[in-house]
Amino acid sequence: QVQLVESGGGLVQPGGSLRLSCAASGFAFSNYATSWYRQAPGKERGMVAVISSTGGITSYADSVKGRFTISRDNAKNTVYLQMSRLKFEDTAVYYCVTGHNYWGQGTQVTVSS
Repeated sequence: QVQLVESGGGLVQPGGSLRLSCAASGFAFSNYATSWYRQAPGKERGMVAVISSTGGITSYADSVKGRFTISRDNAKNTVYLQMSRLKFEDTAVYYCVTGHNYWGQGTQVTVSS
């Protein structure tokens, strides 16, 4: 069956870095663009970054541009989100989204001193 499993979240200090991973299975992952979304407490879910099926095209929310990098390895059916220079406001649950609106279970990122 379709599975998206995010990992790599955790607690990090402001200015620190984390790399999130999302491992896909059960469908033709390499055929689909993939996005990372996030939802902070009390806020609506919003898109953070998106990458085309081949990885050749990426786009970012203004709030993370220059700090986050999305990438994918289709041989491993995995998409990544490298997050650098993290800020308090990056605290959220991060989800990967791909295929026919498939969502992972989310991974918590907490930026705190």
